[in-house]
Amino acid sequence: MSTPGRLNEWFVPSVGPPRFRAAIGLLFLPYTGMVLSFTVIGSMLAETVQWDRVAAIIVIYFLALGIGAHALDAVGSKGLKPWGAAFTRRQLWLLAAVSIGLAYAIGIYYIVKFAPLLAVIAVLEGFFLLAYNLEWFRGRFHTDGWFAFSWGFLPVLAGFVLQTNSVSPAAIMVAGSMAALSLVEIKASRPYKALKRGAGGGAAEGRAQMERLEAILKAVSLGVILLGIALAVWRWSG
Repeated sequence: MSTPGRLNEWFVPSVGPPRFRAAIGLLFLPYTGMVLSFTVIGSMLAETVQWDRVAAIIVIYFLALGIGAHALDAVGSKGLKPWGAAFTRRQLWLLAAVSIGLAYAIGIYYIVKFAPLLAVIAVLEGFFLLAYNLEWFRGRFHTDGWFAFSWGFLPVLAGFVLQTNSVSPAAIMVAGSMAALSLVEIKASRPYKALKRGAGGGAAEGRAQMERLEAILKAVSLGVILLGIALAVWRWSG
């Protein structure tokens, strides 16, 4: 088993069996945390917050993105991405199918009971989950812009729609701002990963650049997560 260059990532535990560390790495927890925070931020924009729906949208996105999409990303990696070698393709497909199936089962319940408009987002997210991570259509949707739309813009709207079954100009504007932060994250992540694979220039220059990009990734992900937590605490206490 090999997971070249990535078991020493800042978001991967430094101790434990390699397979366990790879499993944690597969979740990309800081970036998954950003997306979960986007759903919370969208939820907090509602006039009245239904906390069971906040919990539901967090679970839905953790299953679909945190587990399912990242498992598909490893399946579709063609040997270029870091975690696929730790698991067989069959294991990754099974993991993706179960987690995405559970996410949609929960989502369908809330669509039928409370928020039919959420079905539109569910269809869009399902498309991007497959098209982006499996690089369908010759990778046409595997771009930074579509990444920002699918994992920045849409999660904010999903949180708001599940609360209200509606869309507002304010929610769209906040979704756009979170998409911009997602764009910062992916623009920093791509060269960072390239440097991790040893594609940088000189050793000293490459390390310095990698440290700068890592600092950006840490700051953006932590900032978004703290914002989501702060808004939730504010609404809860209010």
